[in-house]
Amino acid sequence: MKIALISEHASPLAVAGGVDSGGQNIYVAHVARHLARNGHEVDVFTRRDRSLLPLVSRFEGIQNIRVINVPAGPPVQLPKEQLLPHMDEFARFMIGYFKKQATPYHVVHANFFMSGLVGMRIKEALGTPLVTTFHALGRVRRIHQGAGDGFPDERFDIEDALVRESDSVIAECPQDEADLLSLYHADASRIDLVPCGFDSTEFHPMKKAEARERLGWPQDRFIVLQLGRMVPRKGIDNVVRGIGICNRELNEEAHLYVIGGNSDEANEIATPEIGRLRGIADECGVADKVNFLGRHGRQRLKIFYNAADVFVTTPWYEPFGITPLEAMACGRPVIGADVGGIRYSVAHRETGLLVPPKDPAALADALAAIKRDAALAERMGEAGLERARAMFTWASVAQSLERVYARVANVDTASDVQSRRAAYGGASA
Repeated sequence: MKIALISEHASPLAVAGGVDSGGQNIYVAHVARHLARNGHEVDVFTRRDRSLLPLVSRFEGIQNIRVINVPAGPPVQLPKEQLLPHMDEFARFMIGYFKKQATPYHVVHANFFMSGLVGMRIKEALGTPLVTTFHALGRVRRIHQGAGDGFPDERFDIEDALVRESDSVIAECPQDEADLLSLYHADASRIDLVPCGFDSTEFHPMKKAEARERLGWPQDRFIVLQLGRMVPRKGIDNVVRGIGICNRELNEEAHLYVIGGNSDEANEIATPEIGRLRGIADECGVADKVNFLGRHGRQRLKIFYNAADVFVTTPWYEPFGITPLEAMACGRPVIGADVGGIRYSVAHRETGLLVPPKDPAALADALAAIKRDAALAERMGEAGLERARAMFTWASVAQSLERVYARVANVDTASDVQSRRAAYGGASA
C-alpha cells in the first residue's frame, strides 16, 4: 500500500523529550519504520518548523519512507496550541501534492486532531480513506487541565466531526475507547483498538550493575527513574513529593533521576519546569536526592532504564504512555498512575503497582514496598518483560494497522483503485 501519515506537530525526525516532542513522535517514527519494513510506501507529512529543512527528507536512509516538511505557517518552532490557524494551508499543500502523484495513496492516517482536520479536507477533495488516532482527546484534556488548556473550544467540534467522518478511529487502550463512546458518541463498529509498542532492538534487559557502571551511577543506591516530557500534566511534581515522603516519613532512602527537557543539559531557562520541580524538591527536603539529567538520545535510554531499580510515571491522565512499555521491555518494575493506557499496559501487582495520580503518599508506599522486597521487584520485572513482548511490540502494532488500512481502503478491489486514480485526475508525478 501507499500510505500517508500526517503528524502536524510531531515529526519522526525530532528528538523526544521536549514540551511538544514525545510519545506521538515515537509512535509515528516506529509505525512508519515497521510499515516500510513490511514493504509499504510511506510518506510522513509534518509541518516545516525550520527554514533550512528541505521539502523532502529521508528517514534513517530507508528507501521507502519520506518525510515531507509541509510549508504551513512560519518556518519556526511554535507551540502546538498555536498551529490550528495554519491547517488550511497545510491541507491545501497536501491536496496539491497528492494530485501530483503518479499513483494515489491508499489511505491517510492522521495523528492528533489537527492532522485529522487536514485528513478530512483530503477525504472531501479526493475521497482518500481516513484513519484517525487522536493520541489525546480534547474533552479529556479539558477535564484535567481546565483553564490551563491552551486549545480553543473549536477543537471539540473538529473532534466530533472526525469521529463521524473517519473510516476508522484508532483507540490506543480500553479507556480511550470508552471515552470515545461516552464523550463523543462514537460508532463502536468504526473503532479499532490498537495499542502502542516497543522495539526489542532498542529496549532489552542488561545487567543493572553494568548499566550503572556505564553511567557512573552508585551501585548501592535505590534509584527511581522518571523519563518523559517536562510538562505539569505528567505529574513529575507528584514523584518528587513521593520521594520526599519516602525519605522523610518512611525512612527509606530513595533517589530520583529525571530525564527530559528541551536541552541536553538540565537547564531551567530552556525548560522552566525544571526550576519549578527543583523548588518542590527543596521544599520537601530532598534537593540532594533529585537529579535532573536533561534530554538524551533514544540510543542511550535503555541504559538508563536498566540502571534503575524502578520506573515511575504518574501523569494526571494518559491516552497510552510508551515509557512504561520501554521500562517493562528492559525488565524493570513500573509504578504508574491508575489512568488511561497505563492501567492497560501495567498489570497491577504482577508487572508493577498502580497508584492514584496526585497522591504522593500512595506513591511513597509503593516505592517503599518495592525497595523492601527485592524478590518482588525481580518477579515484577520478569513478568513485565513477558507481557511487553506478548502484547506490545511495534511489529504487532504495524500488522494491526495494516489490517485496518486494507479494510478501509478496500485494496483488493480493482474498481476502487480506478476510482482513486480518477479522483486524482489520473495525474502523474
